[in-house]
Amino acid sequence: MTTHQTAETRFAEADGVTYAYRRFGVPGGTPLLMLQHFRGNLDNWDPALTDALAAHREVILVDYAGVGASTGRPAHTVAETARQIIAFTEALGLSEVDILGFSLGGFVAQDIALIRPHLVRRLVLAGTGPKGAPGMHGWRQDIADHARTDESSGEDLLYIFFAHTETSQEKGVEFLGRFLRRQEGRDAPTSLAVRDAQYDAVLEWGVPDHGALQRLTGIKSPTLVLQGDDDLMIPTKVSHLMAGLIPDARIRVYPDSAHAFLFQYPAEVAADVTDFLA
Repeated sequence: MTTHQTAETRFAEADGVTYAYRRFGVPGGTPLLMLQHFRGNLDNWDPALTDALAAHREVILVDYAGVGASTGRPAHTVAETARQIIAFTEALGLSEVDILGFSLGGFVAQDIALIRPHLVRRLVLAGTGPKGAPGMHGWRQDIADHARTDESSGEDLLYIFFAHTETSQEKGVEFLGRFLRRQEGRDAPTSLAVRDAQYDAVLEWGVPDHGALQRLTGIKSPTLVLQGDDDLMIPTKVSHLMAGLIPDARIRVYPDSAHAFLFQYPAEVAADVTDFLA
């Protein structure tokens, strides 16, 4: 069976952009489209998570325009990114998907669910927050310093993604070993232009706007909100806010974890997501 480590990188063209993607797992049902975090490419997913999900359903990983092996210019807004991903699904001939959006990918997933509701059967919002919510307008200084370096290191990822406890940091080191394991056909690293465009999108999304929160009431897809109990990048409290405003939402918070709780608890998250999607 094809796995995260062996899945070939494929390409699909839409509106002049060639999107790099990988598709693997059990075909036949609604595929799970996974949307990545700030500066993340195909190889920044945790294989322990993606393979556990792919054991039950087909999984599709994709690079945004201008990211990794995808061509085009990186988008400077969440809305533009959402339109690009919709075009990508159309290029693959997908009439319905489930979506798991992580961090920035969760912003994009919310927009897709709002502007193309019939496309999204079920929605998983992981380590993310709603447009205009308090505490969303950029990141606190220490997180920004580690996230926006010219070249990300393992130390930066551990600081941003995992709780500053011994137990969480140990799980972070295990994750670093897993996501670096693939050697054949690794995706291209993201550029500084991607970093700057995506941070523009993060800031635009987070401009304080109480009225923008009402958008969440328009999400029709059953939604699972997932978060770590001490996210240093996107405040955990806004996940509770999302879950309260999306009409058909439930929330699960994982202990002793931060932004990348899904890479700290890959088996547990995969089980929770699989149960929800089923």
